[in-house]
Amino acid sequence: MSRIGKIARRTFLFGAVAVAGGAAFGAWYVTRPAPNPLKPGEGEASLNAFVLIDGEGVTLVAPRAEMGQGTMTTWAALIAEEMDLAWEDVRVIHGPPAQAYYNSALMGEGQTHKGYDASAFQHSLGEMMGVMGKVFSMQVTGGSTAMKDGYERMRVTGAAAREMLKTAAAKRLNVGVVELRTENGAVIAPDGTSIPYTDLAAEAAEVEPPRIELRERSEWRLLGTSLPRVDMLGKSTGTAQFGIDTRLPGMRFAAVRRSPTRGGMKSYDAFEAGRMPGVEKVVDLGDGLAVIATNTWLAQQAVDAIEVEWDPAPYPESTEAMVAAVEAAFDTEPDSVLRDDGNPDRLPAGATAVEAEYRVPFLAHATMEPMNATAWFDGQHLRLWCGNQGPTFLRDACAAEAGVDPSEVEVNVTLMGGGFGRRGEFDYAVVATKVAKAMPGTPVNVTWSREEDMTHDYYRPPAIARITGAVADGAPVAFDARVASPSIAAQALKRWVGFAPGGPDKGIVDGIYNQPYGIPNYRVAGHKADVVPPLGFWRSVGASFNGFFHECFMDELAVAAGADPLEMRLHLTRDEWLPAFYALEAVRDMSGWTGKTEEGVGRGLAMVYSFGTPTAIVIEVRDVDGAVRLTDAWIAADPGVALDPSIIEAQLTGAMAYGLSAAIGEEITFAGGVVDQKNFPDYEPLRMAQMPRTQVTILENQERLNGIGEVGTPPAAPALANALFDLTGKRVRELPLNKAFDFYT
Repeated sequence: MSRIGKIARRTFLFGAVAVAGGAAFGAWYVTRPAPNPLKPGEGEASLNAFVLIDGEGVTLVAPRAEMGQGTMTTWAALIAEEMDLAWEDVRVIHGPPAQAYYNSALMGEGQTHKGYDASAFQHSLGEMMGVMGKVFSMQVTGGSTAMKDGYERMRVTGAAAREMLKTAAAKRLNVGVVELRTENGAVIAPDGTSIPYTDLAAEAAEVEPPRIELRERSEWRLLGTSLPRVDMLGKSTGTAQFGIDTRLPGMRFAAVRRSPTRGGMKSYDAFEAGRMPGVEKVVDLGDGLAVIATNTWLAQQAVDAIEVEWDPAPYPESTEAMVAAVEAAFDTEPDSVLRDDGNPDRLPAGATAVEAEYRVPFLAHATMEPMNATAWFDGQHLRLWCGNQGPTFLRDACAAEAGVDPSEVEVNVTLMGGGFGRRGEFDYAVVATKVAKAMPGTPVNVTWSREEDMTHDYYRPPAIARITGAVADGAPVAFDARVASPSIAAQALKRWVGFAPGGPDKGIVDGIYNQPYGIPNYRVAGHKADVVPPLGFWRSVGASFNGFFHECFMDELAVAAGADPLEMRLHLTRDEWLPAFYALEAVRDMSGWTGKTEEGVGRGLAMVYSFGTPTAIVIEVRDVDGAVRLTDAWIAADPGVALDPSIIEAQLTGAMAYGLSAAIGEEITFAGGVVDQKNFPDYEPLRMAQMPRTQVTILENQERLNGIGEVGTPPAAPALANALFDLTGKRVRELPLNKAFDFYT
């Protein structure tokens, strides 16, 4: 019986039915294969939507955006592993906008179970929901889903391509397919005859994809190792092409200046700006202006010189008014109660009650490469170059702006200097399309200034948590949280697909309702606030603030119980979910945690389960002449399968740094409907001297592969806040922390 189950898990039918965890399901319309968008030219052959072969070698398509997280490298390795390609010969490109490149994991993330307790049925249901991503052409990079999406699909794709090539070779050599093997991009016969894939591609493209069997992990050559990244050489030599680097014959350059209130324009006078040397055109964008010139600097000088009177903001004009709207949400009926265990209202006799309120502010994405796009419109055909996380949505939005069919839009996805969810939007490409329409036949590189980028973001919303709990006999016995925040999904999905989903908004409580702690009385309610400045998905989304709320309060419970914070968490996770327990054990051992710190030293701990992965962080801080210095950090995470350890380590470290930046010094505020922060001096990220020494341990105790790109962010802020409490005895429940502490710079 176990052998049958093993084969069922490893055997897939590729081509005629959908591949998802080995199961074929749904109506024919949903499960039918999406069209192959690759159009091979002379001497080229496409075996499927992800493998293109020409006389020079094999090119693999990685349709998930590369923004420094290593996605293109590991995605390609999943295919190359089963195709038996030599890594040094692998070429990788980003795929065009196409239904075939839908994200099969993203839709399944909408389920409201806790995740770590998902049954086999719920897991299968998530896979079924995932296929709906094809219906909506959700070619999206986000939600830490790239590897979850590609893990089985791409290995199946590679294995199918390998067997197609072997079948073609068998026909040519008149031998059985089982007699052939593959190695380093060639099919090898029993007598040693070697036929490169490049010689077999045309014949293989005519072969029906066969039934295949995936290799055991013990047979992997590439996966599970630290591979040279495919983007490493270009970035190291300065030859990598980001969107802002796009250069085309006859190109012009544009700068934009849009309403700082997100309203419209009452009036403007561009007469003098239009006469400045090098300026070729001033473009009315409706909600702002663009200037086209011979270089970006001239365009920026000109657009800044235009006198404009703006309309007022269509949302509350001050941060205080917006936060008041969040507070008011607590007086409304809950949008969700996704966890309601036991009875938090009835506490055991002798229990000690604990109560706290936590707050976090608006945040910007603050990507190092500001928003930009190059557009070239000839009146019928639109071509775009930019980094983006959702090329199908971007294509359709720009097609609508240009007044052409989406089939007339070509989207070239470049590398990007940071995304974090910001480049899941498409406003910058729509603006570039508007500008290009004003100068038909000429490519225009449209670059936003840092100030324009910072003040026209889609912000991470503010959130407030009001939590009550209780301890008895040295352990927590109740955790009752209410979280109020605006809905990110309602705004973003309406922009992306034209409608907002109904039902409870999981994002408001994600990272607090689904934590693997065995507290007998555990309730979490979400309250949807009515606040409408532009909001968007920010790295780790709801878990970015709920991790702070949950893990700071867990430390408060530990203090009230007289318990060691780490030992208490170990006790609460051991019988609830072992992968979380093992992650806590790992940081305990790495950091040499004893529960005691010397004078002038503080240590804090946090463990947050997000995107399917438990991640524990210990941070050590020291008092250096009255300033707080972060000296060391230890991270342990369990994604289930470590496909590339070096990339995982980099992601965990970078995500922690992103979380520490927000925790220490980042905040977006509004006055008169306008964002106050204009540049990095106003919105200061973590400096190199502030980054702690960091050690990472990667665990593999989970049965299935889970996310890694965002999971280091949620525990960063609470680990630091808890360390500061240990150092100073001062409990701060509001971010950013530089309002209460001086940090070493």
